[in-house]
Amino acid sequence: MSGKQATFAVLRAGVSVLAASAAALDEKNEVSAKSTTRADFLGTEVYAISVEVPAVFNLDEDIQSSGDIVPTDYTQIFVTPAVRLNLFPGTRVSPWVSFGGGFGHFSESNKLNYFSTTPGGSSTTGVIQAGLGLDMRPLQKRFSHFSFRGEVRDFYSGTPNLSLADTGKTRQHNYFVGLGLVWHV
Repeated sequence: MSGKQATFAVLRAGVSVLAASAAALDEKNEVSAKSTTRADFLGTEVYAISVEVPAVFNLDEDIQSSGDIVPTDYTQIFVTPAVRLNLFPGTRVSPWVSFGGGFGHFSESNKLNYFSTTPGGSSTTGVIQAGLGLDMRPLQKRFSHFSFRGEVRDFYSGTPNLSLADTGKTRQHNYFVGLGLVWHV
């Protein structure tokens, strides 16, 4: 595959794979979106190794606190190029694992929980991503270009820069659980 074809395939796959999901079941007012691009570079009937670029945007991560030193919410963005291993890629059910690294960006709200304001802040951090999932193709041939995907990913990153409420931690787990529809180009 030439460089031009690979670039086009990655861009086309990135546009075609967009799934909305809730990052946590008990959170309210939370919007998340994920886009993954993928380019195959090695495979057999038993396995396929590919490169993907998971990009997750969580635009409203609520923070619950009884004190007035914590912002109401913050935004998270993660972009982590990764290598993915699919088992039995040509079958109707294909489990996979993914591992990679990239960056994350946090932006805190300038509103505190009880009507005060804070200067707000933002920080960028390195991120390690690990994920696993299951791709399931429909039984009917007319839908062969589509599959359903269930996945769980952990974005292990630095912490948000909460200027008035230091957590004392330097790293945190950011879990993403998603269900979506994949269009195979």
